[in-house]
Amino acid sequence: MISFPNAKINLGLQVVEKRPDGFHNIETVFYPINLRDALEIIPSDKEGIEFDTTGTPVHGDPESNLVLKAARLMTDASLKIHLHKVIPMGAGLGGGSSDAAFALKLLNDLWQLEFTDSQLQDLARKLGSDCAFFIENRPVFAFGRGDQFESIDLDLSGYQVVVSVPDVHVSTPEAYAMVTPRKPKRSLKEIILLPVEEWKGTLINDFEKPVMAKYPVIREIKEELYNQGALYAAMSGSGAAVFGLFSPQLAVGSWQFANCGTISVFSTA
Repeated sequence: MISFPNAKINLGLQVVEKRPDGFHNIETVFYPINLRDALEIIPSDKEGIEFDTTGTPVHGDPESNLVLKAARLMTDASLKIHLHKVIPMGAGLGGGSSDAAFALKLLNDLWQLEFTDSQLQDLARKLGSDCAFFIENRPVFAFGRGDQFESIDLDLSGYQVVVSVPDVHVSTPEAYAMVTPRKPKRSLKEIILLPVEEWKGTLINDFEKPVMAKYPVIREIKEELYNQGALYAAMSGSGAAVFGLFSPQLAVGSWQFANCGTISVFSTA
């Protein structure tokens, strides 16, 4: 069986408080986008799990890959797993979390385990804070560690999305260390209801200011997206990916700027 795990962007992100367990409570809006990996899982005659990857190189110990952890969480069956990576890693786009969540869903279907979405979300939370989002994979207001959700009525299907990933790596623990948690003055759930044209300067990612101070190229990309006509632009998660929302009438994709790294252009539909 094969599926195509998609990325997400964060529409605003507020770091609310540090938790006793060392993690942070946040508020954000997760929105799925059509930037996708490919994941295939089939039964194998060989004992254990065969796991290989193509596409963007996957660094680190394969045994620590979330897809393998997801598979072992679901079953002890012998499997052959192939992951083709397209979503840039460590960029705040949730690619690894999406791969893990889609692995849980694939295995649930493959072995006809009949886990509910709620049960799959509980399993996904064991793998990572935002893994659970990709089970239902629809726009949500996320809070707690980013693994608790409220449904929101938000449709960006009429917009084009440009995602740019510069050639820098932002460590998530480092990013959190640079942010002072604070209670938001205005609810993110209220801001997200405004027209997209009014999000600029209002819908804020708390990581942007300190991360952009250390990695100015991220700020330069955001500014260039606005120069090119973006209605709204922001860093996703703790970075380093930056996205812009563009009117469907505006032709994008033919422009370039220095140090932009990977650029992807697509609709949200």
